[in-house]
Amino acid sequence: MTSLDRVITALAKLPGLGRKSAARLAYYLLRADLSYVRALAADLAALRECIRPCAICGAYTEAERCDICVDPSRDPDRVCVVEQPQDIATIEATGEFRGRYHVLMGVLSPLEGIGPEDLRIDRLLRRVREEGIREVIVATNATVEGEATALLLAKQLKDLEVAVSQLAHGLPVGSDLEYSDRLTVSRALRGRVRLD
Repeated sequence: MTSLDRVITALAKLPGLGRKSAARLAYYLLRADLSYVRALAADLAALRECIRPCAICGAYTEAERCDICVDPSRDPDRVCVVEQPQDIATIEATGEFRGRYHVLMGVLSPLEGIGPEDLRIDRLLRRVREEGIREVIVATNATVEGEATALLLAKQLKDLEVAVSQLAHGLPVGSDLEYSDRLTVSRALRGRVRLD
């Protein structure tokens, strides 16, 4: 196997890339400036060496604590719970949330052998008790696993004198009603808002 074949095979293992896309990237790297390829290789190596989970929330950072956790302008009373560190960027892009985060590093998935003990739920409960958090916003994905995780969190947070809410689910902007599934339409009906 040539080095080109090895790179294509390695790139094809990345999520969202098939063999054709991996080959396209490998051929691009062959034509790219050598300094760019070396810098990319160094950055990829440093990624695993320099990036680690934040000691507080679990987001990826180069420091012990992430920028959001050390930002004094963030609301320390509200925590948004997400499945993965990359979910934070999605919420931050809206500019609507000014609280802090907690990353579970997954969701409940009995078929994959992932139970409550495999997630960062105990750390969340400890944070609620020790930091005086008043609201927990559950922002898990609208999947069976995400919903099961949200229900478990609500149950475990019930006795801690904290408000628990969940992101609204419903019809995406620009979608046609006829193409939506029954569960999505049902959630949209339950989460409807008054037009004034």
